[in-house]
Amino acid sequence: MSAPERHLLVVDDDDRIRELLKEFLARQAFRVTTAANAEAAGRLLDTLDFDLVILDVMMPGEDGVAFARRLRAQAGPAGRAPILMLTARGETQDRIDGLSAGVDDYLAKPFEPQELLLRIEAILRRAGPRPSDDQPLTLGRCTFDPARGELTRDGQMVRLTEAEIELLRTLARSPHAPVDRFLLARDEADAAGRAVDVQVTRLRRKIEDDPKTPRYLQTVRGIGYMLAPD
Repeated sequence: MSAPERHLLVVDDDDRIRELLKEFLARQAFRVTTAANAEAAGRLLDTLDFDLVILDVMMPGEDGVAFARRLRAQAGPAGRAPILMLTARGETQDRIDGLSAGVDDYLAKPFEPQELLLRIEAILRRAGPRPSDDQPLTLGRCTFDPARGELTRDGQMVRLTEAEIELLRTLARSPHAPVDRFLLARDEADAAGRAVDVQVTRLRRKIEDDPKTPRYLQTVRGIGYMLAPD
């Protein structure tokens, strides 16, 4: 099985830049969550683990430097998350301020997407590999084995299509964390995600006791879907 997808948090108050980064990075096989300001980013970091934070400096409210400094003062995964700072301010003192706040790298706008990608990959290499967890997941009466791509219900094998297996595998890489529907649909001809919705509906019939009130394969409004094993 391939290595787990890295989860990136993009924090930028510019809607256009935020969406462009999300689309570009998702196409590079990253899972991407976005936030428009430090307050929203802080809430996400309180509940989800991220492999890297891509942080704008000039934002309304708490700016990126202050937010980076606050993160570095925290214990736990949020305080240890690598930070790549993006900013239109590229003066030497601005870089010093960011690095002094604890960011891992600094990239001035405008930037080439390929340079951004190389810097992200360099930071992630320094951070080290994230361990892969291929252990079976319990979903009530069902068990899903990501390594084998097998779903059982009450000990009996449940037939899955290849698309359903890949969908479950993607969700199983980050249990209890929402996965963006754009990422789930990126290999589909239907980029709007309608094929993913159909697959989710079918999987719920196979997994859930009450597919209309799903417990294990949940919809996360405005984002996508989440697998919530026992």
